Amino acid sequence: PSLFDSPAERYLKARQGVRRFTVTQLGKCSSDTENNLPRYVVHSYNFFLFPSTLGVTDVEFAVSASSIQFLSHYGFDYNKFLKDGIPYMNEEQEELLSQHLLKSSWKVSSVLDRDVLRKAIDEVTCWIAAAEEEETMVLRDLSGSQMFEVQLVLRQALQNVWTQPLGDKEVMVKKVSPQHRQRLENSRYDYCKKELILLSARGFTNLFHTLVKAKKPLVGHNMLMDLMHLHDKFYKPLPESYEEFKRNIHSLFPVIIDTKTVTKSIWKTCPFPRVSNLLEVYEVLCSSNLNPEDPACPVIALASDCSRYAEKKSPHEAGYDAFLCGSGKMLLKHFVRVCAETSHDAVEADPSFSQYLTVLAEYLNKVNFIRGGVSSINFSGEDTPCQHPPLLVVHVQGWPELTEGQIYQEFRSLCRFDVRRLSKNQFMLLSNKFHHVRLVLRGYKHHPHLRISVYRHWRHSPLVNCLLQ
Repeated sequence: PSLFDSPAERYLKARQGVRRFTVTQLGKCSSDTENNLPRYVVHSYNFFLFPSTLGVTDVEFAVSASSIQFLSHYGFDYNKFLKDGIPYMNEEQEELLSQHLLKSSWKVSSVLDRDVLRKAIDEVTCWIAAAEEEETMVLRDLSGSQMFEVQLVLRQALQNVWTQPLGDKEVMVKKVSPQHRQRLENSRYDYCKKELILLSARGFTNLFHTLVKAKKPLVGHNMLMDLMHLHDKFYKPLPESYEEFKRNIHSLFPVIIDTKTVTKSIWKTCPFPRVSNLLEVYEVLCSSNLNPEDPACPVIALASDCSRYAEKKSPHEAGYDAFLCGSGKMLLKHFVRVCAETSHDAVEADPSFSQYLTVLAEYLNKVNFIRGGVSSINFSGEDTPCQHPPLLVVHVQGWPELTEGQIYQEFRSLCRFDVRRLSKNQFMLLSNKFHHVRLVLRGYKHHPHLRISVYRHWRHSPLVNCLLQ
Protein backbone atom coordinates (compact mmCIF):
# COMPACT_ATOMS: atom_id res chain seq x y z
CA PRO A 1 0.00 0.00 0.00
CA SER A 2 1.16 3.51 -0.81
CA LEU A 3 -0.08 6.85 0.49
CA PHE A 4 -0.18 7.92 -3.15
CA ASP A 5 -2.80 5.28 -3.96
CA SER A 6 -6.26 6.44 -4.91
CA PRO A 7 -9.04 3.98 -3.97
CA ALA A 8 -9.26 2.86 -7.62
CA GLU A 9 -5.48 2.23 -7.79
CA ARG A 10 -5.48 0.30 -4.52
CA TYR A 11 -8.48 -1.74 -5.65
CA LEU A 12 -6.64 -2.83 -8.81
CA LYS A 13 -3.59 -3.78 -6.74
CA ALA A 14 -5.65 -5.80 -4.26
CA ARG A 15 -7.74 -7.36 -7.05
CA GLN A 16 -4.67 -9.16 -8.39
CA GLY A 17 -4.02 -10.79 -5.02
CA VAL A 18 -7.65 -11.69 -4.34
CA ARG A 19 -7.91 -13.48 -7.69
CA ARG A 20 -4.73 -15.50 -6.99
CA PHE A 21 -5.60 -16.69 -3.48
CA THR A 22 -8.44 -18.78 -2.09
CA VAL A 23 -10.56 -18.51 1.07
CA THR A 24 -9.63 -21.19 3.60
CA GLN A 25 -11.99 -20.30 6.41
CA LEU A 26 -15.02 -18.08 6.97
CA GLY A 27 -16.66 -17.14 10.24
CA LYS A 28 -20.25 -16.10 10.87
CA CYS A 29 -21.74 -14.90 14.13
CA SER A 30 -25.33 -14.00 14.98
CA SER A 31 -27.19 -13.39 18.22
CA ASP A 32 -30.60 -13.62 19.88
CA THR A 33 -31.90 -11.33 22.62
CA GLU A 34 -33.26 -12.75 25.86
CA ASN A 35 -36.69 -11.52 27.04
CA ASN A 36 -36.16 -8.08 25.45
CA LEU A 37 -33.23 -7.45 27.81
CA PRO A 38 -29.84 -6.01 26.71
CA ARG A 39 -28.47 -9.56 26.87
CA TYR A 40 -27.34 -11.32 23.71
CA VAL A 41 -26.82 -15.06 23.26
CA VAL A 42 -24.23 -15.46 20.54
CA HIS A 43 -23.99 -18.33 18.04
CA SER A 44 -20.61 -18.43 16.32
CA TYR A 45 -19.82 -20.68 13.35
CA ASN A 46 -16.50 -21.59 11.76
CA PHE A 47 -16.54 -22.91 8.17
CA PHE A 48 -13.56 -24.55 6.47
CA LEU A 49 -13.83 -23.94 2.72
CA PHE A 50 -12.23 -25.48 -0.34
CA PRO A 51 -12.92 -24.58 -4.01
CA SER A 52 -15.37 -26.91 -5.76
CA THR A 53 -13.71 -29.58 -7.93
CA LEU A 54 -16.92 -30.92 -9.45
CA GLY A 55 -16.83 -31.37 -13.23
CA VAL A 56 -14.67 -29.02 -15.30
CA THR A 57 -13.98 -26.70 -12.35
CA ASP A 58 -10.34 -26.92 -11.26
CA VAL A 59 -9.26 -23.79 -9.44
CA GLU A 60 -5.56 -22.98 -9.14
CA PHE A 61 -4.47 -20.77 -6.26
CA ALA A 62 -1.23 -19.46 -4.79
CA VAL A 63 0.10 -19.87 -1.25
CA SER A 64 2.16 -17.44 0.80
CA ALA A 65 4.87 -19.06 2.94
CA SER A 66 4.63 -16.37 5.63
CA SER A 67 0.83 -16.70 5.80
CA ILE A 68 1.07 -20.49 6.21
CA GLN A 69 3.60 -19.99 8.98
CA PHE A 70 1.38 -17.38 10.65
CA LEU A 71 -1.77 -19.54 10.55
CA SER A 72 0.15 -22.64 11.70
CA HIS A 73 1.34 -20.66 14.73
CA TYR A 74 -2.32 -20.03 15.63
CA GLY A 75 -3.33 -23.68 15.18
CA PHE A 76 -4.97 -23.63 11.76
CA ASP A 77 -6.05 -27.17 10.74
CA TYR A 78 -4.78 -27.61 7.19
CA ASN A 79 -6.00 -31.24 7.04
CA LYS A 80 -9.56 -30.09 7.68
CA PHE A 81 -9.22 -27.38 5.03
CA LEU A 82 -7.93 -29.83 2.40
CA LYS A 83 -10.03 -32.90 3.23
CA ASP A 84 -13.30 -31.53 4.62
CA GLY A 85 -13.49 -28.02 3.19
CA ILE A 86 -17.00 -27.05 2.05
CA PRO A 87 -17.11 -26.38 -1.72
CA TYR A 88 -18.09 -23.00 -3.13
CA MET A 89 -18.30 -21.29 -6.52
CA ASN A 90 -19.29 -17.96 -8.00
CA GLU A 91 -21.95 -17.34 -10.66
CA GLU A 92 -19.51 -17.61 -13.57
CA GLN A 93 -18.25 -21.01 -12.40
CA GLU A 94 -21.82 -22.18 -11.79
CA GLU A 95 -22.80 -21.23 -15.35
CA LEU A 96 -19.90 -23.28 -16.75
CA LEU A 97 -20.93 -26.29 -14.66
CA SER A 98 -24.57 -25.89 -15.72
CA GLN A 99 -23.62 -25.88 -19.41
CA HIS A 100 -21.44 -28.94 -18.83
CA LEU A 101 -24.35 -30.81 -17.24
CA LEU A 102 -26.65 -29.98 -20.16
CA LYS A 103 -24.20 -31.53 -22.64
CA SER A 104 -24.45 -34.88 -20.80
CA SER A 105 -20.79 -35.50 -21.51
CA TRP A 106 -19.22 -35.71 -18.09
CA LYS A 107 -15.49 -35.19 -17.63
CA VAL A 108 -13.58 -35.29 -14.37
CA SER A 109 -10.82 -32.73 -13.72
CA SER A 110 -9.38 -34.15 -10.49
CA VAL A 111 -6.66 -36.82 -10.86
CA LEU A 112 -7.71 -38.34 -7.54
CA ASP A 113 -11.34 -38.55 -8.66
CA ARG A 114 -10.29 -40.14 -11.95
CA ASP A 115 -8.54 -42.93 -10.04
CA VAL A 116 -11.61 -43.47 -7.86
CA LEU A 117 -13.84 -43.56 -10.95
CA ARG A 118 -11.60 -46.00 -12.76
CA LYS A 119 -11.75 -48.37 -9.79
CA ALA A 120 -15.56 -48.00 -9.54
CA ILE A 121 -16.08 -48.67 -13.27
CA ASP A 122 -13.87 -51.78 -13.07
CA GLU A 123 -15.90 -53.10 -10.13
CA VAL A 124 -19.27 -52.46 -11.79
CA THR A 125 -18.15 -53.85 -15.18
CA CYS A 126 -16.98 -57.13 -13.60
CA TRP A 127 -20.16 -57.41 -11.52
CA ILE A 128 -22.77 -56.53 -14.15
CA ALA A 129 -21.79 -59.24 -16.62
CA ALA A 130 -23.09 -61.97 -14.29
CA ALA A 131 -25.72 -59.93 -12.40
CA GLU A 132 -29.45 -60.52 -12.74
CA GLU A 133 -31.91 -57.69 -13.42
CA GLU A 134 -32.85 -55.77 -10.23
CA GLU A 135 -29.74 -57.11 -8.50
CA THR A 136 -27.66 -54.50 -6.63
CA MET A 137 -24.13 -53.81 -5.42
CA VAL A 138 -22.64 -51.05 -3.25
CA LEU A 139 -19.63 -48.80 -3.95
CA ARG A 140 -18.01 -47.60 -0.74
CA ASP A 141 -15.57 -44.97 0.54
CA LEU A 142 -16.69 -42.18 -1.76
CA SER A 143 -16.57 -38.59 -0.60
CA GLY A 144 -17.72 -35.12 -1.60
CA SER A 145 -18.03 -34.60 -5.34
CA GLN A 146 -17.13 -38.27 -5.99
CA MET A 147 -20.66 -39.24 -4.95
CA PHE A 148 -22.05 -37.36 -7.95
CA GLU A 149 -19.24 -38.02 -10.40
CA VAL A 150 -19.31 -41.81 -9.96
CA GLN A 151 -23.06 -41.86 -10.65
CA LEU A 152 -22.89 -39.55 -13.67
CA VAL A 153 -20.03 -41.47 -15.31
CA LEU A 154 -21.60 -44.88 -14.69
CA ARG A 155 -24.96 -43.78 -16.09
CA GLN A 156 -23.23 -42.27 -19.10
CA ALA A 157 -21.16 -45.40 -19.78
CA LEU A 158 -23.75 -48.12 -19.04
CA GLN A 159 -27.37 -47.90 -20.18
CA ASN A 160 -28.55 -50.83 -18.03
CA VAL A 161 -27.61 -49.49 -14.59
CA TRP A 162 -29.22 -47.15 -12.12
CA THR A 163 -27.50 -45.47 -9.18
CA GLN A 164 -28.65 -44.08 -5.86
CA PRO A 165 -26.69 -42.67 -2.89
CA LEU A 166 -26.73 -44.57 0.40
CA GLY A 167 -25.69 -42.25 3.22
CA ASP A 168 -22.68 -39.97 2.87
CA LYS A 169 -20.04 -42.26 1.34
CA GLU A 170 -21.83 -45.10 -0.44
CA VAL A 171 -23.62 -45.48 -3.77
CA MET A 172 -25.95 -48.35 -4.67
CA VAL A 173 -25.74 -49.64 -8.26
CA LYS A 174 -28.72 -51.59 -9.62
CA LYS A 175 -28.98 -53.52 -12.90
CA VAL A 176 -32.17 -52.43 -14.71
CA SER A 177 -33.80 -52.75 -18.12
CA PRO A 178 -33.57 -49.75 -20.52
CA GLN A 179 -37.33 -49.17 -20.09
CA HIS A 180 -37.04 -49.16 -16.30
CA ARG A 181 -34.02 -46.85 -16.54
CA GLN A 182 -36.04 -44.35 -18.60
CA ARG A 183 -38.86 -44.33 -16.05
CA LEU A 184 -36.41 -43.71 -13.21
CA GLU A 185 -34.75 -40.84 -15.07
CA ASN A 186 -38.11 -39.10 -15.37
CA SER A 187 -39.08 -39.60 -11.74
CA ARG A 188 -38.71 -36.97 -9.05
CA TYR A 189 -36.63 -39.35 -6.94
CA ASP A 190 -33.53 -39.01 -9.11
CA TYR A 191 -30.72 -37.83 -6.81
CA CYS A 192 -28.58 -36.78 -9.80
CA LYS A 193 -30.88 -34.12 -11.16
CA LYS A 194 -29.10 -31.03 -12.44
CA GLU A 195 -30.63 -28.84 -9.70
CA LEU A 196 -29.35 -31.12 -6.91
CA ILE A 197 -25.86 -31.33 -8.41
CA LEU A 198 -25.67 -27.54 -8.66
CA LEU A 199 -26.96 -27.22 -5.09
CA SER A 200 -24.19 -29.51 -3.86
CA ALA A 201 -21.48 -27.84 -5.96
CA ARG A 202 -22.49 -24.40 -4.70
CA GLY A 203 -21.94 -25.57 -1.14
CA PHE A 204 -21.21 -22.57 1.05
CA THR A 205 -22.41 -20.22 -1.68
CA ASN A 206 -25.97 -21.24 -0.73
CA LEU A 207 -25.43 -19.72 2.72
CA PHE A 208 -23.91 -16.61 1.12
CA HIS A 209 -27.08 -16.13 -0.95
CA THR A 210 -29.17 -16.55 2.23
CA LEU A 211 -27.15 -13.81 3.95
CA VAL A 212 -27.60 -11.52 0.94
CA LYS A 213 -31.37 -12.07 0.88
CA ALA A 214 -31.63 -11.37 4.62
CA LYS A 215 -30.27 -7.81 4.09
CA LYS A 216 -29.01 -7.71 7.68
CA PRO A 217 -26.28 -5.23 8.73
CA LEU A 218 -22.86 -6.75 8.04
CA VAL A 219 -20.25 -6.05 10.73
CA GLY A 220 -16.53 -6.58 10.18
CA HIS A 221 -13.13 -5.20 11.13
CA ASN A 222 -10.87 -3.62 8.52
CA MET A 223 -12.98 -5.49 6.01
CA LEU A 224 -12.06 -4.27 2.51
CA MET A 225 -10.24 -7.49 1.59
CA ASP A 226 -13.07 -9.55 3.14
CA LEU A 227 -15.61 -7.81 0.90
CA MET A 228 -13.43 -8.33 -2.16
CA HIS A 229 -13.12 -12.06 -1.42
CA LEU A 230 -16.88 -12.38 -0.81
CA HIS A 231 -17.55 -10.77 -4.19
CA ASP A 232 -14.95 -12.81 -6.06
CA LYS A 233 -15.54 -16.24 -4.53
CA PHE A 234 -19.31 -16.34 -3.98
CA TYR A 235 -20.83 -13.73 -6.30
CA LYS A 236 -18.91 -12.83 -9.47
CA PRO A 237 -15.25 -12.41 -10.46
CA LEU A 238 -14.08 -8.98 -9.36
CA PRO A 239 -14.75 -6.40 -12.09
CA GLU A 240 -11.98 -4.15 -13.39
CA SER A 241 -14.02 -1.09 -12.49
CA TYR A 242 -13.67 0.10 -8.89
CA GLU A 243 -17.01 1.94 -9.09
CA GLU A 244 -18.77 -1.21 -10.32
CA PHE A 245 -17.29 -3.14 -7.38
CA LYS A 246 -18.68 -0.52 -4.97
CA ARG A 247 -22.14 -0.67 -6.56
CA ASN A 248 -22.19 -4.47 -6.43
CA ILE A 249 -21.20 -4.62 -2.77
CA HIS A 250 -23.76 -1.99 -1.80
CA SER A 251 -26.44 -3.96 -3.64
CA LEU A 252 -25.44 -7.19 -1.84
CA PHE A 253 -25.01 -5.62 1.62
CA PRO A 254 -26.86 -2.28 1.94
CA VAL A 255 -25.66 -1.69 5.53
CA ILE A 256 -21.99 -2.26 6.40
CA ILE A 257 -20.31 -1.38 9.70
CA ASP A 258 -16.51 -1.50 9.85
CA THR A 259 -15.47 -1.41 13.52
CA LYS A 260 -11.99 -0.25 12.43
CA THR A 261 -13.50 2.90 10.89
CA VAL A 262 -15.51 3.56 14.07
CA THR A 263 -12.56 3.07 16.46
CA LYS A 264 -10.35 5.37 14.36
CA SER A 265 -13.01 8.07 14.72
CA ILE A 266 -13.41 7.49 18.48
CA TRP A 267 -9.69 8.22 18.95
CA LYS A 268 -10.32 11.83 17.87
CA THR A 269 -13.16 12.60 20.30
CA CYS A 270 -12.94 10.13 23.20
CA PRO A 271 -10.26 8.74 25.54
CA PHE A 272 -10.14 5.48 23.58
CA PRO A 273 -6.70 3.78 23.40
CA ARG A 274 -5.07 3.67 19.97
CA VAL A 275 -5.47 -0.07 19.53
CA SER A 276 -5.72 -1.56 16.05
CA ASN A 277 -5.84 -5.33 16.51
CA LEU A 278 -9.38 -6.77 16.63
CA LEU A 279 -8.72 -8.72 19.84
CA GLU A 280 -7.24 -5.62 21.48
CA VAL A 281 -10.33 -3.58 20.55
CA TYR A 282 -12.57 -6.25 22.08
CA GLU A 283 -10.51 -6.41 25.29
CA VAL A 284 -10.54 -2.60 25.65
CA LEU A 285 -14.34 -2.58 25.27
CA CYS A 286 -14.68 -5.29 27.91
CA SER A 287 -12.42 -3.49 30.39
CA SER A 288 -14.00 -1.92 33.45
CA ASN A 289 -12.41 1.47 32.74
CA LEU A 290 -14.18 2.04 29.44
CA ASN A 291 -17.35 0.07 30.03
CA PRO A 292 -18.46 0.39 33.69
CA GLU A 293 -21.26 -1.86 34.80
CA ASP A 294 -24.70 -0.32 34.39
CA PRO A 295 -28.19 -1.66 33.62
CA ALA A 296 -28.02 -0.57 29.97
CA CYS A 297 -24.67 -2.19 29.23
CA PRO A 298 -25.19 -5.11 26.80
CA VAL A 299 -24.29 -8.50 28.23
CA ILE A 300 -22.90 -10.93 25.65
CA ALA A 301 -22.90 -14.65 26.35
CA LEU A 302 -21.76 -17.43 24.04
CA ALA A 303 -24.30 -20.18 23.36
CA SER A 304 -23.63 -23.57 24.91
CA ASP A 305 -22.47 -25.04 21.59
CA CYS A 306 -19.83 -22.28 21.31
CA SER A 307 -18.37 -22.70 24.80
CA ARG A 308 -14.86 -23.33 23.44
CA TYR A 309 -14.55 -19.64 22.61
CA ALA A 310 -15.62 -18.72 26.14
CA GLU A 311 -12.92 -20.92 27.67
CA LYS A 312 -10.02 -20.06 25.33
CA LYS A 313 -9.09 -17.21 23.02
CA SER A 314 -8.68 -18.31 19.40
CA PRO A 315 -7.39 -15.23 17.53
CA HIS A 316 -7.32 -15.48 13.73
CA GLU A 317 -9.78 -18.38 13.72
CA ALA A 318 -12.60 -17.07 11.55
CA GLY A 319 -15.45 -18.08 13.86
CA TYR A 320 -13.76 -16.47 16.86
CA ASP A 321 -12.96 -13.29 14.91
CA ALA A 322 -16.60 -13.16 13.83
CA PHE A 323 -17.56 -13.34 17.52
CA LEU A 324 -15.23 -10.41 18.26
CA CYS A 325 -16.80 -8.39 15.44
CA GLY A 326 -20.30 -9.29 16.58
CA SER A 327 -19.38 -8.01 20.00
CA GLY A 328 -19.00 -4.65 18.26
CA LYS A 329 -22.45 -4.04 19.74
CA MET A 330 -20.48 -3.24 22.91
CA LEU A 331 -18.43 -0.74 20.93
CA LEU A 332 -21.59 0.82 19.55
CA LYS A 333 -23.05 1.00 23.04
CA HIS A 334 -19.90 2.73 24.29
CA PHE A 335 -20.04 5.13 21.34
CA VAL A 336 -23.69 6.01 22.09
CA ARG A 337 -22.86 6.82 25.70
CA VAL A 338 -19.79 8.92 24.84
CA CYS A 339 -21.73 10.93 22.25
CA ALA A 340 -24.52 11.53 24.74
CA GLU A 341 -22.12 12.70 27.44
CA THR A 342 -20.43 15.06 24.97
CA SER A 343 -23.66 16.60 23.73
CA HIS A 344 -25.44 16.42 27.15
CA ASP A 345 -28.30 14.47 25.58
CA ALA A 346 -30.21 11.91 27.57
CA VAL A 347 -29.32 8.28 27.00
CA GLU A 348 -32.03 5.68 26.82
CA ALA A 349 -31.63 2.87 29.31
CA ASP A 350 -31.93 0.22 26.64
CA PRO A 351 -31.08 1.56 23.18
CA SER A 352 -32.14 -0.69 20.32
CA PHE A 353 -29.88 -1.76 17.49
CA SER A 354 -31.74 0.56 15.10
CA GLN A 355 -30.87 3.46 17.44
CA TYR A 356 -27.22 2.38 17.33
CA LEU A 357 -27.39 2.69 13.55
CA THR A 358 -28.87 6.18 13.85
CA VAL A 359 -26.00 7.34 16.06
CA LEU A 360 -23.48 5.73 13.71
CA ALA A 361 -25.12 7.07 10.55
CA GLU A 362 -22.02 8.98 9.43
CA TYR A 363 -19.93 5.78 9.61
CA LEU A 364 -22.31 3.38 7.86
CA ASN A 365 -20.96 1.81 4.66
CA LYS A 366 -17.53 3.38 5.25
CA VAL A 367 -14.81 0.75 5.20
CA ASN A 368 -11.31 1.48 6.47
CA PHE A 369 -8.68 2.27 3.82
CA ILE A 370 -5.10 1.55 4.91
CA ARG A 371 -2.49 4.20 4.02
CA GLY A 372 -3.93 5.90 0.96
CA GLY A 373 -5.59 8.90 -0.57
CA VAL A 374 -8.78 8.46 1.51
CA SER A 375 -9.35 7.35 5.10
CA SER A 376 -12.29 5.12 4.19
CA ILE A 377 -14.17 3.80 1.16
CA ASN A 378 -17.77 4.96 1.06
CA PHE A 379 -19.89 2.20 -0.48
CA SER A 380 -22.99 4.39 -0.58
CA GLY A 381 -21.47 7.62 -1.95
CA GLU A 382 -18.34 9.52 -2.91
CA ASP A 383 -15.02 8.84 -1.17
CA THR A 384 -13.68 11.80 0.83
CA PRO A 385 -9.96 12.59 0.30
CA CYS A 386 -7.58 12.51 3.28
CA GLN A 387 -5.91 15.62 4.68
CA HIS A 388 -2.28 14.55 4.36
CA PRO A 389 0.75 16.70 5.32
CA PRO A 390 2.23 18.71 2.44
CA LEU A 391 3.72 16.78 -0.44
CA LEU A 392 7.49 17.25 -0.81
CA VAL A 393 9.64 17.29 -3.94
CA VAL A 394 13.23 16.01 -3.97
CA HIS A 395 15.37 17.52 -6.73
CA VAL A 396 18.50 15.38 -7.29
CA GLN A 397 21.75 17.09 -8.34
CA GLY A 398 25.02 15.30 -9.18
CA TRP A 399 23.69 11.91 -8.10
CA PRO A 400 22.64 10.17 -11.32
CA GLU A 401 20.50 7.06 -11.90
CA LEU A 402 18.72 7.12 -8.53
CA THR A 403 15.68 4.86 -8.13
CA GLU A 404 12.58 5.19 -5.95
CA GLY A 405 13.96 2.43 -3.72
CA GLN A 406 17.25 4.27 -3.16
CA ILE A 407 15.42 7.49 -2.29
CA TYR A 408 13.27 5.54 0.17
CA GLN A 409 16.39 4.04 1.83
CA GLU A 410 17.96 7.50 2.05
CA PHE A 411 15.17 8.80 4.31
CA ARG A 412 14.31 5.56 6.08
CA SER A 413 16.72 6.08 8.99
CA LEU A 414 15.20 9.50 9.75
CA CYS A 415 11.50 8.88 9.08
CA ARG A 416 9.14 7.09 6.72
CA PHE A 417 7.98 8.48 3.40
CA ASP A 418 6.33 6.92 0.39
CA VAL A 419 8.19 7.75 -2.82
CA ARG A 420 7.01 8.25 -6.38
CA ARG A 421 9.10 9.43 -9.33
CA LEU A 422 8.03 12.79 -10.76
CA SER A 423 10.63 13.20 -13.53
CA LYS A 424 14.12 11.99 -14.40
CA ASN A 425 15.76 13.83 -11.48
CA GLN A 426 12.75 14.60 -9.27
CA PHE A 427 10.84 12.49 -6.76
CA MET A 428 7.74 13.14 -4.67
CA LEU A 429 7.65 12.28 -0.95
CA LEU A 430 4.43 11.75 1.00
CA SER A 431 4.05 11.05 4.71
CA ASN A 432 1.05 10.77 7.03
CA LYS A 433 2.86 12.61 9.84
CA PHE A 434 3.45 16.38 9.86
CA HIS A 435 6.55 16.18 12.06
CA HIS A 436 8.24 13.91 9.47
CA VAL A 437 7.84 16.70 6.92
CA ARG A 438 9.42 19.21 9.30
CA LEU A 439 12.28 16.82 10.12
CA VAL A 440 13.19 16.33 6.46
CA LEU A 441 12.92 20.01 5.51
CA ARG A 442 15.25 20.92 8.37
CA GLY A 443 17.62 17.95 8.17
CA TYR A 444 18.25 18.20 4.41
CA LYS A 445 18.42 21.98 4.16
CA HIS A 446 22.11 21.95 3.23
CA HIS A 447 22.46 18.52 1.61
CA PRO A 448 24.98 18.60 -1.29
CA HIS A 449 22.91 16.45 -3.70
CA LEU A 450 19.26 16.66 -2.59
CA ARG A 451 17.23 19.86 -2.64
CA ILE A 452 13.85 19.45 -0.91
CA SER A 453 10.88 21.79 -1.15
CA VAL A 454 7.11 21.72 -0.68
CA TYR A 455 5.30 20.56 -3.84
CA ARG A 456 3.52 23.28 -5.82
CA HIS A 457 1.38 22.06 -8.68
CA TRP A 458 1.95 25.11 -10.87
CA ARG A 459 5.69 24.79 -10.39
CA HIS A 460 6.43 21.06 -10.27
CA SER A 461 3.75 19.33 -12.35
CA PRO A 462 5.28 17.92 -15.59
CA LEU A 463 2.01 18.70 -17.40
CA VAL A 464 2.08 22.35 -16.34
CA ASN A 465 5.75 22.67 -17.25
CA CYS A 466 5.08 21.14 -20.66
CA LEU A 467 2.21 23.58 -21.25
CA LEU A 468 4.31 26.60 -20.22
CA GLN A 469 7.18 25.56 -22.45
